Amino acid sequence: MLKILLPTIMLLPTALLSPQKLLWTNTTTHSLLIATLSLHWLLPSYYPHKNLSQWTSTDQTSSSLLVLSCWLLPLMILASQNHLQHEPMARKRIFITTLITAQPLLLLAFSTTELTLFYISFEATLIPTLILITRWGAQPERLSAGIYLLFYTLISSLPLLVTILYLHTHIGTLHLAILKLSHPTLTNSWTDFLLSLALLMAFMVKAPLYGLHLWLPKAHVEAPIAGSMLLAALLLKLGGYGIMRLTILTGPLSPQLHYPFLTLALWGALMTSSICLRQTDLKSLIAYSSVSHMGLVVAACILQTQWSFSGAMILMISHGLTSSMLFCLANSTYERTHSRILLLTRGLQPLMPLTATWWLLANLTNMALPPTTNLMAELTIMTALFNWSTLTIILTGAATMLTASYTLYMLLSTQRGTLPTHITSLQNSNTREHLLMTLHITPLMLLIMKPEMISGMPL
Repeated sequence: MLKILLPTIMLLPTALLSPQKLLWTNTTTHSLLIATLSLHWLLPSYYPHKNLSQWTSTDQTSSSLLVLSCWLLPLMILASQNHLQHEPMARKRIFITTLITAQPLLLLAFSTTELTLFYISFEATLIPTLILITRWGAQPERLSAGIYLLFYTLISSLPLLVTILYLHTHIGTLHLAILKLSHPTLTNSWTDFLLSLALLMAFMVKAPLYGLHLWLPKAHVEAPIAGSMLLAALLLKLGGYGIMRLTILTGPLSPQLHYPFLTLALWGALMTSSICLRQTDLKSLIAYSSVSHMGLVVAACILQTQWSFSGAMILMISHGLTSSMLFCLANSTYERTHSRILLLTRGLQPLMPLTATWWLLANLTNMALPPTTNLMAELTIMTALFNWSTLTIILTGAATMLTASYTLYMLLSTQRGTLPTHITSLQNSNTREHLLMTLHITPLMLLIMKPEMISGMPL
């Protein structure tokens, strides 16, 4: 664990002390090295806790998310080079430092074995994102987006802290390995029902569940590209991971908790998909699509069966890479046309054919085309839900159909159609962007060959 955490922390002096010419090269190569080093976590094992130290360990559920959070830092640094090029040197350093601080916190959150440390790192990831959105966002509305993000997260996670402290006084320990051996503490009394609700609530807001999702489109639209990638690919996964970790510990959920959350999640997948069909703003469309995907994840995590857990795990990883790639593509068109409105960025395919290929690939993975891991995950989750109740097939089926339709709508409206008259000349796409897209799509393509690596089950 330390052989990843220490180099990650040493990235901070690298970013602060690198000479001006080598700032981007140093931070990108160093973080890529850390990312390749972290791939050894994906090695299969039967042990519940590998690399067990006093506070951290990795197991099948957390290792793929850990690798994902290591993998995305170099990509975020690569993506933000263009919009930072006119900023003074000190600000570039501060920006990269903010990105780097988020990574050890995420690594701690995904690998911790102790619930209080999990809570602390879960909350601490909020600070870098808030700084990114409120300082480097594009429009003045970024302040209201930051306030939304802050208050949604804080109000929902205070009950979580109270519940964690309550569990600590009752059981005497919060260590995950010992909690698994103790009896389920939360029974069916009213107080325990409220406590398990408080446990779930913080993660539901983070995940986000439909109805608690209002902060997400705002934050995405206002955030710079690195902030969007961080939010979509990693912070939403904290919610799903938290539900998976904590629901197993507190024993089976009471049916009064099952039904409202499941109906909200599935109905939300349907609703947000249909909201996507009438979006005008490209980034907002991608943000709503990630709400609908995470709705499936939430529904699967609440079922608590082996199938649904592994489906949720695969969907979280593949959605992290896909939506991050979509945000990068949206950003590359935004940097050229200075507009996120779909009507003003039509017909870009004849101008940038190679970028159009990336758009096609990203959209096909987003709408879960076979043989991608997205399809495998969605089918696993749908089977688990269908096994639980046959009626869910109506909701999930409709959501899948709507997903395909809004994805194709996004592809057609950005790449096809007549070119707007105000676009006379566009900058060419450069190697940096192609490298960025390749690093997003290659893991997805390779995982098709061996999806067991991210299924969250011991092989």
